[in-house]
Amino acid sequence: MDEATKTYGSVRWVMLGVLCASLLLVAMDATILNVALPSLIEDLHVGPLEQLWIIDIYGLVLGGLLITTGAIGDRVGRKLLFLSGFVLFGLASVVAATADSAAQLIGGRVLLGIGGAMVMPSTLSLIRTIFTDVRERTMAIGIWAAVAGVGATVGPIIGGFLVEHFGWASAFWLNVPVVVVTVAVGLWVLPEYRAPQAGRLDWFAAALSITGIVCLAWGIKHLAKGEASVVDWAMLVAGLGALAWFVRRQLTADDPLLDVRLFRNGAFTAAAVATLVAMMAIGAAMFLISLWLQYVHEYSPSQAGVRMLPAALTLLTASLLTPGLMHRFGVRAVLGIGLGAVALGFLLLAVSPEPTTYPVIALVLVSFGIGDGMAVTAAAAVLVAAVPADRAGQAGAVEETNYEVGVGLGVALLGSLHARIFSQHMVGLSVPADKLDQASGSVGGAAEVGKSLPEPAHTQLSDAANHAFDVALTSTSAISAVVVALVAVGAVLLVPRGFRVTGSH
Repeated sequence: MDEATKTYGSVRWVMLGVLCASLLLVAMDATILNVALPSLIEDLHVGPLEQLWIIDIYGLVLGGLLITTGAIGDRVGRKLLFLSGFVLFGLASVVAATADSAAQLIGGRVLLGIGGAMVMPSTLSLIRTIFTDVRERTMAIGIWAAVAGVGATVGPIIGGFLVEHFGWASAFWLNVPVVVVTVAVGLWVLPEYRAPQAGRLDWFAAALSITGIVCLAWGIKHLAKGEASVVDWAMLVAGLGALAWFVRRQLTADDPLLDVRLFRNGAFTAAAVATLVAMMAIGAAMFLISLWLQYVHEYSPSQAGVRMLPAALTLLTASLLTPGLMHRFGVRAVLGIGLGAVALGFLLLAVSPEPTTYPVIALVLVSFGIGDGMAVTAAAAVLVAAVPADRAGQAGAVEETNYEVGVGLGVALLGSLHARIFSQHMVGLSVPADKLDQASGSVGGAAEVGKSLPEPAHTQLSDAANHAFDVALTSTSAISAVVVALVAVGAVLLVPRGFRVTGSH
């Protein structure tokens, strides 16, 4: 029996429950608003660009801060950072729930992202502290990944039920009682951990990492939409420059925020990239499929949420089975098969005949769930095993930065690409000139404009929007399938043959 098991006993599983409860909320908030968009558009008069920002600002802010908060947790204490972040998360939920404008809602989502960034690195690094037995830790990480993935996939289901019965604000009020209970239990059971030899925090490097990630995401978002200005190009260049400066600074630092030399390890790099790509795929797919269910097939929010359940169920199953699969077949095979299943999901969407039907979508969701569950669980186990205990915050930061930035970039990049293709196919519309931009900007905008049109113009606009959405969905999926397939091949080549998760290296 190892020292941690003797110290914590069976309470370590209660500790895991506390960490997973917080993780569930943080992960859910990345996707819970997907099915709330129609009611948000109606209540707050949200435009197409504001829609994307409401959805993805949370993940981008969270992802931009994770490297910094992971380093802060190593220095001030992971329990302190975790509980402080979760309190802020609860307060931010109140701000978002009481929003009467798009600006306040976006502001609330920013605060939620900051709170989530304080919580997430602590969950994975505390697991590293609590579970020192390799087999137990791998299983705990499997549960962690299952909760993280299921949180993202059940977000639309729970959100749909709440939005339909209690309004979109209830998606945020849900967080408050969970925060209160989790903080109370966490104060009692969670252990504190500080890296014993951590130096002073390099705030300039922290600023570089935040600036780099946010500016890069901004630039990619606007370039994908096809409306990039000089400012957008400048943001992209500034993001790349800030990240390059950050890397250079970390290479010469005595106590870096992120030890970038870890990326010389092929398995570590493959795991990081696998997480990013898998979460880009699931983030974008859940966003676009939720819109497809509600606008093209006119399901209610809760009906749309239930129809996305195959992804949650298969992701949960795959995540829990992955530790055993890694032990039997190795990390290389599990990562490759996981990413391959994600690519297969996109390929099925790409080749499905128009109009796309729900049985096809259900099969796609199953493929995404299996692939995401396997890839993210295996990646998390690799990243945590690759670092010593006093660097676990860094490993958690890398995993969760790629996790959250992946969701945000998936919505921003693939969502913007989809919107661009959608607009290109919205031609020959019998729509008043003053509403043409709104109708061709998004399927939600077309639905809103259609309410004010008489027949047969209403039906013509609806048919045109449905056709354009289907074409955009299959085109975006074809591009995504190729990208994910290439990453899958790269990940397999980067992981050494016979590599196993055996403990810290």
